Amino acid sequence: MLVDLKNKKSFEIIEWFEKRTFDDGETIEIEFLESDIERFGYKAFVDLAQLFFMKMLTPVTLKESVILRFKKLNLDSSFHKSKNSNEKYGVDSEFFLLDKTAQFTFLYHYREALKFINIQGRKRILNLGINKGDEFRVIKEMLGCDEFVAKEFVGVDYSQSAIEYATGQFSHTKSSFICHDINKLQELNLGRFDLIISIGTLQSSNIKFNEMFMNLYQNYLEQNGAIILGFPNCRWIDGEMIYGAKAPNYAFAEMSLVLKDIHFCKKYLQQKKYRVTITGKDYLFLTARKIITSTF
Repeated sequence: MLVDLKNKKSFEIIEWFEKRTFDDGETIEIEFLESDIERFGYKAFVDLAQLFFMKMLTPVTLKESVILRFKKLNLDSSFHKSKNSNEKYGVDSEFFLLDKTAQFTFLYHYREALKFINIQGRKRILNLGINKGDEFRVIKEMLGCDEFVAKEFVGVDYSQSAIEYATGQFSHTKSSFICHDINKLQELNLGRFDLIISIGTLQSSNIKFNEMFMNLYQNYLEQNGAIILGFPNCRWIDGEMIYGAKAPNYAFAEMSLVLKDIHFCKKYLQQKKYRVTITGKDYLFLTARKIITSTF
């Protein structure tokens, strides 16, 4: 299917997409002038593809025009719709095949969060919702092997198969990976940590967010400890990270619940004399470190 949208205005292009229905896996080819591409920029078309749950394929350059190719994603191909509650995130799941760290917007902002809390100075680190250990792997790449193995890492996850995988990946370090319900952390006698990380886990429907967050701060964080929380502002569909989280009772991306949780954490931590930053795009990172006041 080849469509001519040369020399069209932005609202005309959006209206064209809005008025049409595409089948899962269908590829649409749209011809634009080179001047159109220069005017809008390729990023605008990548964003356009995401708005309509498509993946932008490699463009084809002609003599005076460019054919942009869009493939409709399969909306039913998503770990969000998995019926397997026990192993929804296990090694055989769609979620396990995803790699957040291959997405530059995630990796950049997560690395910046680790720099902000001075990852070099953190000795004991807890990750809730560890899965296959992507967040620890980034730390290893940033620090190098010798500095990495000197730290103690603890990962907790509800998926037994994911925990077994992570254990194999980090078996040479001072690490322990535990299959357990994080709603029952008190059963584990974990002690305190100078860094707590949780990416996309505390917002799970079976967790009382405010209570869990305060429990972590009061019972598991060292006096001068740091926190990195990742709030998903995206959906994973057909292997693609699509900007904008789906909120309950809305047919479109809506951020009220995410912002509510972020605001609660930021206000709570600021009252405890923490410097808090909110960064990111597809994942919003709340990063907090203790404000150290001089005694002089």
